[in-house]
Amino acid sequence: MSIQLAECKLLTIICELSLEPVLVADLKALGARGHTVIDARGDGAHGVRDASWSSSGNIRVEVLCSEPVALTILEHLEKRYYANYGMVAFLVDAKVVRPEKF
Repeated sequence: MSIQLAECKLLTIICELSLEPVLVADLKALGARGHTVIDARGDGAHGVRDASWSSSGNIRVEVLCSEPVALTILEHLEKRYYANYGMVAFLVDAKVVRPEKF
């Protein structure tokens, strides 16, 4: 059996936990067909984010999608969130099985 892989993009967004409901709604409205949310901890420009208080936690949101959808989302994040929230986003190439899901 031969596995067929298709090209797509993996968009990763790390942001404040409080943004989850509105961010998830934005992702759907901008064309993402799904997402994964994971609790995140770390240290960076905004200091240590250890999630010891639920309101100060971070999340990592991952979206597998086409490049046009990913670029639309990134542009939206920059315009709507970057100035006022702790957020970082990055985009990498991915190869997926069952590309019709993304």
